[in-house]
Amino acid sequence: MTHKKQKTGANTLIGTIMTNRKGMGFVKDPKNDEKDIMIDVGFLNTALNGDTVEIKIGKKNSYGQLSAEVLRVIERARNSFVCTIDSREGILTAYPDDKKAYASIVLSSTDKDRVTIGDKVFVKMNEWKDAKQNPTGNIIKVIGKKGNNNVEMESIVLERGFEIGFPSAVENEASEIEKNKINDINSEIPKRKDFRGTLTFTIDPFDAKDFDDAISYKNLGSGKYEIGVHIADVSHYVIEGSALDKEALKRGCSIYLVDRTIPMLPEVLSNDVCSLNPHEDKLTFSAWFVMNDRGEVLERGFGKTIINSDHRFTYENAQEVLNAKSGQYFTELNKLNEIAKILQKEKFKKGAIEFEQEEIKFKLDENGKPIGVYKKARLDTHKLVEEYMLLANREVAKHIFDSIKKKGKKDTGSIYRIHDIPDQERMLDLSTFVKALGYKLNTKEGKVTAHDIKSLLKQIEGTTHEALISTAVIRSMQKAVYSTKNIGHFGLAFEYYTHFTSPIRRYPDLLIQRILQRHLHNEPFGDTEINSFQNIAEKSTAREIDAAGAERESKKLKQVEYMSDKVGQVFEGTISGVTEWGMYVEENETKSEGMIKIRDIGDDYFEFDKKTYSIFGQKTKKRFTLGDPIKFKVAGADLDKKTLDFLPA
Repeated sequence: MTHKKQKTGANTLIGTIMTNRKGMGFVKDPKNDEKDIMIDVGFLNTALNGDTVEIKIGKKNSYGQLSAEVLRVIERARNSFVCTIDSREGILTAYPDDKKAYASIVLSSTDKDRVTIGDKVFVKMNEWKDAKQNPTGNIIKVIGKKGNNNVEMESIVLERGFEIGFPSAVENEASEIEKNKINDINSEIPKRKDFRGTLTFTIDPFDAKDFDDAISYKNLGSGKYEIGVHIADVSHYVIEGSALDKEALKRGCSIYLVDRTIPMLPEVLSNDVCSLNPHEDKLTFSAWFVMNDRGEVLERGFGKTIINSDHRFTYENAQEVLNAKSGQYFTELNKLNEIAKILQKEKFKKGAIEFEQEEIKFKLDENGKPIGVYKKARLDTHKLVEEYMLLANREVAKHIFDSIKKKGKKDTGSIYRIHDIPDQERMLDLSTFVKALGYKLNTKEGKVTAHDIKSLLKQIEGTTHEALISTAVIRSMQKAVYSTKNIGHFGLAFEYYTHFTSPIRRYPDLLIQRILQRHLHNEPFGDTEINSFQNIAEKSTAREIDAAGAERESKKLKQVEYMSDKVGQVFEGTISGVTEWGMYVEENETKSEGMIKIRDIGDDYFEFDKKTYSIFGQKTKKRFTLGDPIKFKVAGADLDKKTLDFLPA
């Protein structure tokens, strides 16, 4: 969350407060990035984590840290919480699952009659003004018993501000669209460029149900090829201002949990009407390119189209065709792959950065219990699809940008996917970090180029520190966001970039379809529309962050659950973090992370050495350093807190 800060007087400040379970709060000090302003227990004045507050600054404490008290809550970050019912206070009470929530919520007698200990509920908190009393609230929904897989997954979704089902008005609109889809397609055929006679196929994960992109291929002779990137024309069905549109904007994106997808659009649209299922006529919005064997784009076109996919590939069976050098559509797949490799090489030559991070997947039984784990392979077919999607996104962004410039206007009338240059201070910190591990990141007063970062990634390739440093680099870089101001994409080394290719699962892509259509027809944009684009960009970025948080939380739950019945077993891992209270260890296969407390390391007095990112024993001089391999055994698992405790083996 972005910290809002604004001076209001000599000793008052407006900012975003972060709280912890102990009832303490912290607000960023605009004069000192090293230390937050601390609000001690009893001085929060009902402020909750993420609230915008006005604080009164007091004296410094013994650690040289400013202390303060909350004068008033200006704006609540949220008022709904997933809670677990317990009777720690003698009566049935709702305890928020949020680790940063310090106050339990008092329920009415009517609500208490609806629940028992161990129930998970979704509670809306009433207005809370009296800090001497706990807040009151009402149960919106009884989710179910904690520990049940469906209950836990729904809790994760609700806690992040998303919903499982759709309002009836949204479902009704989707149902009407489905009823009329055949007649609608028939009426659209004369208005669109027809690709149904061109070989077209989709390449997706084996368990995918929503196919929002397809690739077409036509050999034009003389070393030229027409390659089409066809995207489900969601904008045709989801009309601006409709109930469907408002709900899609509210959700912002689909959420991909370990065991399910929470779609942005009702399944009748995402898996049927809009999905580019094989052997069905489908309405699409396409970018098509005439390219040569050198991967150069000789001609380009954009517009509304109709396709009929000839085949549905999975990444795996498309890769099998390439590996065997024979099979269905080998010639076409092979040429597409050859050109994709050229596009990839050119991208890297211009400075694009690629992080090859291992992704794990869980095998689940019928109750959602993890029974196995495997690493998701990154195949040439993944890269093939990625390169053509990047090409389409880049060329659409450039076309829109050029269209705006031709009209002599400023860089408005669209949204872009931007990635800013790295923050200098973070890069200096990263340079210090990797130096302690024996590597070098070239910086000029914190300024780094993409080639500097690629040089570092080359140094760590194949080493025990590769995953650790790659993660540190990602965390140190700016985050890609949506914006109306085009500043380019640092990580991809693209001057122009947007999101166009996934409108079934991302709202910005749906918006870009509408924007591109307007530019293709030279239709003007009003100031109100242009202003709304930035608002949508900011909302979409925030929703994307929330969705990523939910996805991480679901994976963390399954990691802890998987390790919970392996207490006492020995595993191999890597030290992924060191602190004054212990060290974090990541298990090599499942990527499950747990803590070895400093008091449990061994028969010695161990201390934390901040400069070398290590913990060392005073007597034995034994040292545990960030990135070191380590054997450990599982000591305990807490499914409620989603934490693991390890011991040295």
